[in-house]
Amino acid sequence: MINPLIVEGQVHGGVAQGLGGALMEEFIYDDAGQLTTTTFKDYRLVGTTDVPPIEVSHLETKSPTTHLGTKGMGEGGAISPGATIASAVADALSPLGHVFVNELPLTPERVLRFVEQARDAGPAV
Repeated sequence: MINPLIVEGQVHGGVAQGLGGALMEEFIYDDAGQLTTTTFKDYRLVGTTDVPPIEVSHLETKSPTTHLGTKGMGEGGAISPGATIASAVADALSPLGHVFVNELPLTPERVLRFVEQARDAGPAV
């Protein structure tokens, strides 16, 4: 790593972005197709108090295709929170019944709908 602090910031920012997509951020349209989440009052964003403590570990591997072996550092933490949290909700609901959690963000209303779907499906035999 050329600058570990920047890499760590990228990871933290990516995780925060992923949590927003998994739990809060959503464009909502009315029946006429007009966007209704047009201000920060309506469009929920992740804040610093919404992100849990993050511990970052680094594993460095050199690139075989660049002169110095360097690579770019993207926001990989943004990719996994949605699938991870959706899987955790499905697992938590499994005693009620099987449900496929396939819609984000996982708002309280959506989680309640998944609870109802799991109850309707009943426990797996």
